[in-house]
Amino acid sequence: MRVLIVGCGYVGLPLGAKLAQQGHQVSGLRRNPGAANELAAVGIKPVVADITQPTDLARLPAEYDWVVNCIASGGGGEDEYRAVYLRGTENLLEWLAPAPPQKFVYTCSTSVYGQTDGSSVTEASPTDPVLETGKILVATERALLEAAQVKQFPAVVLRLAGIYGPGRGYWLRQYLQGEAKLVGEGKRILNQIHREDVIGAIIAALDRGRSGSIYNVVDDEPVSQLALFQWLAGELGRALPPSVSEDRTVARKRGVTNKRVSNAKLKAELGYALKYPTFREGYRAELRRLGL
Repeated sequence: MRVLIVGCGYVGLPLGAKLAQQGHQVSGLRRNPGAANELAAVGIKPVVADITQPTDLARLPAEYDWVVNCIASGGGGEDEYRAVYLRGTENLLEWLAPAPPQKFVYTCSTSVYGQTDGSSVTEASPTDPVLETGKILVATERALLEAAQVKQFPAVVLRLAGIYGPGRGYWLRQYLQGEAKLVGEGKRILNQIHREDVIGAIIAALDRGRSGSIYNVVDDEPVSQLALFQWLAGELGRALPPSVSEDRTVARKRGVTNKRVSNAKLKAELGYALKYPTFREGYRAELRRLGL
């Protein structure tokens, strides 16, 4: 297959490398021309363009069988989110419209779920995030799903939980650096996914994802903050982090959620088997990699 990966960063680069190893012709789109050697080294053809600029896309050939949009905002605020996710995706839709790919996979986030009561959520659950950035992600999904329904554009949306893996993982890093804090009684539920399983889920969606469908990409075991730190303390022979009081006003302002995200549809419809079914397997792999 001729594959275009939009955003060859933490997920896109190893995804492209794996697809190239499988024999696909992979191109990787990034704004920064300085990454060309890094992409070429793993078999990805570098493409330099900014998806927020339609003129950049207009000068490129739009002849791909599979397209994956896993671009990241780089931690920006509302304006950056709107430009990169919403307008960027709209620009990609317009650019690809004359010759649509066989499959277009977009990696979104489980942050579109705004639930704060610890309830279980599926792809059919309401998406009503507090933060404007989350609302922009919902609008981006809506643009793709409308294109799938009205124009038969082959879009598939993946809602990714918090990603961890080599060089990344908020909760593990916080604990190892001695900066972690238990909030209140530590009851807040965390949803996570290892980078290897993100890559596997994307490939499964390219192979078997249904156009116009949404799939949660999360491991089998949502875990409370307390249980996560208790496990780490036991594995490493260290103390639990100190506790801090829970400020619900601040939590709401930051858009902090508390929910259990289900991956049943990912496994049932795409037949995907997780490499790291829970944080235990994934964290052990990362601790080994770090020599701990």
